[in-house]
Amino acid sequence: MAKFELKLPKMGESVAEATITNWLKEVGDTIEADEAVLEIATDKVDSDVPSEVDGKLIEKLFEADDVVQVGQTIAIIEIESDGGGDDRQEDEPQEAMVKEVEETVSAAQKGVEAPAASSTQDFSESDRFYSPLVKNIAKQEGISLEELEQIEGSGKDGRVTKNDILGYIENRGEGSAKSQSQGQSIDTARLEPAVKNQPAPVSVNGEDEIIEMSRMGKMIAHHMVDSVQTSAHVQSFIEVDVTNIWNWRQKNKTVFEKREGEKLTFTPIFMEAVAKAIKDFPLINISVNGDKIIKRKNINLGMAAALPDGNLIVPVIKNADRLNLVGLAKEVNDLANRARMNKLKPDDIQGGTYTVTNVGTFGSVMGTPIINQPQVAILALGAIRKVPAVIETPEGDFIGIRHKMFLSHSYDHRVVNGALGGQFVQRVAQYLEQFDVDRTV
Repeated sequence: MAKFELKLPKMGESVAEATITNWLKEVGDTIEADEAVLEIATDKVDSDVPSEVDGKLIEKLFEADDVVQVGQTIAIIEIESDGGGDDRQEDEPQEAMVKEVEETVSAAQKGVEAPAASSTQDFSESDRFYSPLVKNIAKQEGISLEELEQIEGSGKDGRVTKNDILGYIENRGEGSAKSQSQGQSIDTARLEPAVKNQPAPVSVNGEDEIIEMSRMGKMIAHHMVDSVQTSAHVQSFIEVDVTNIWNWRQKNKTVFEKREGEKLTFTPIFMEAVAKAIKDFPLINISVNGDKIIKRKNINLGMAAALPDGNLIVPVIKNADRLNLVGLAKEVNDLANRARMNKLKPDDIQGGTYTVTNVGTFGSVMGTPIINQPQVAILALGAIRKVPAVIETPEGDFIGIRHKMFLSHSYDHRVVNGALGGQFVQRVAQYLEQFDVDRTV
């Protein structure tokens, strides 16, 4: 019998790790090639990991809620040997994991000398669950069971994650002298902010219902708080007359759907205007890295889409400025449909450089959206409304019924000043109001 190492596959640009959410197979189960073995989650997208071979699952190296790195072995599958191959040793996957632990810890230390490794630790005495990865990092760094028990876990049910223990190691290096004298390591500098920012306790009576936040809900909450703490949010608002666009779409949407097999919504029209405005103001299409600005070459537009459970996800239209209106319509419809069916791939939500969210879908006239990090701006599209408006003509002014909407532009005031933020949204409005009503679809 030969042994095959099932590794976490590469899942798209900038995706380095995933969380195991559920094992679909147990040790001893027979597996067919391309059959799903486990389910994983990366940021906002859930997917499964299929087997590349036929065989039997004989070992799981991680449990649910563990974080696994791309390329890391997650399970061992026993396969029929053809007689020509050499069997793998049982401890090879563990050795590979230990090697990766050493590399990860080395990178995390950033030159801080670690304390000498202690004798082999036995963490089985603890009532707390620790993943194999966390145990191996602790062993490599000589972290005692007493120290491990004191690390505050951010995982499910307070489990210690890879990031928790690596963060502890970094702070441990700074306060090693104090830790050694006390026989334990308590990094007060790390704990104090948590105490200061701790929300006030919420009282609950017998009639209240307690609802556990979903995994995605927790991630979104974390990202939103992180964004507000990172960027200095400022908003600019502008009202746009989209009567010409409204009438043009009413005239062409049936023809477009019959010819292309796609619905013609307002979204691709708005995306086209945003892409044009970004080309005019490329310093909106940036990210901040410390005290440096990264100017993005590609214009990748994120479009917030609603999921069946009410959460939002942001799939990305890659190189949106290179697509015509038909191409944008197809991309918008494809991403929106797959978002609704939970069929987005990890790469579909990666690489965005600017985001557009349509708050008008829910009837909102305007909104103040939170920036999607590491971007520096986001545009909210308000509801299109029929309103009375003053219409200027050579013959004089008169009151008429027009279709209007508000554009709300949130931007990071650390790197985008009021002039740039205001001029950008004004240019988007100009492209929309100057829409060519004689264009063909």
